[in-house]
Amino acid sequence: MNMGDMGSLLPDEPAPKGDIALELCALSKVYSLKRGMFKPPGEIRAVNDVSLRLYRGETLGLVGESGCGKSTLAKMLLGLLEPSAGNVLINGQEVDPTQRRENARHIQPIFQDPYSSLNPRKTVAQIVGLPLKLHRIGNAAEQQRKVREILDLVGMPERTYGQYPNQLSGGQRQRVAIARALILRPDILICDEPTSALDVSVQAQILNLLLDLKAEFGLTYLFISHDLGVVEHLVDRVAVMNRGSIVELQTREKIFSDAQHPYTRMLLASALTPDPGRGIPELLVEQ
Repeated sequence: MNMGDMGSLLPDEPAPKGDIALELCALSKVYSLKRGMFKPPGEIRAVNDVSLRLYRGETLGLVGESGCGKSTLAKMLLGLLEPSAGNVLINGQEVDPTQRRENARHIQPIFQDPYSSLNPRKTVAQIVGLPLKLHRIGNAAEQQRKVREILDLVGMPERTYGQYPNQLSGGQRQRVAIARALILRPDILICDEPTSALDVSVQAQILNLLLDLKAEFGLTYLFISHDLGVVEHLVDRVAVMNRGSIVELQTREKIFSDAQHPYTRMLLASALTPDPGRGIPELLVEQ
């Protein structure tokens, strides 16, 4: 199914008003599949003709089962994978995959497992300050000041600045990952299951932190998750992905009250917390 097949399931963006921060135009990723010496090669369409608009200041949730193509899509947005077809626009400008350093000033990731995304041989301050060095922003004193400011903003105690990732808790490691993502002051954050590896109480703290940072910096989020309970309380709109395609795109309220696509209804029916607000950490619900 492509965008043209979806009809009323994907309305023509009667969504937030304002500028488009991120736009995906017919984005696809196809992998070749060898099927034997005498058989022609096949293909796997990990992402299939996806078109989406992410408006400035909103949080768009991207949901679907494991293997549906969510993370592949995120990697293409970040320039970690080259699309087979289509393109990406940031602030109306087409992204050049060869200009990864320039693209990093506008879009940054927060990954699922902070431990694997942090260099175990560098201290917290070194990890967070590395993007400033790579982009040659400020002198050493200015870089140190920026690092301290952003670490304080995400709630990291000063005593942790000289520690290594293996000396931190899971929640602290994710705070470091968030600080590193924000140090260049990007417009857009790609949050790929940023709390799924954390305990429930810690999840609430990190989600509240993301909400606070969004308000303070005017950030735009693409929030990738399989946890519909978190999505229900965090996002403005929801895009539902199945087998590499977007099968439904609606406001959060519409998705949870009147889902149209059978796959979306199946996801909602199989959720562990069918009642609104149940299973969500109190800290997040009260936010």
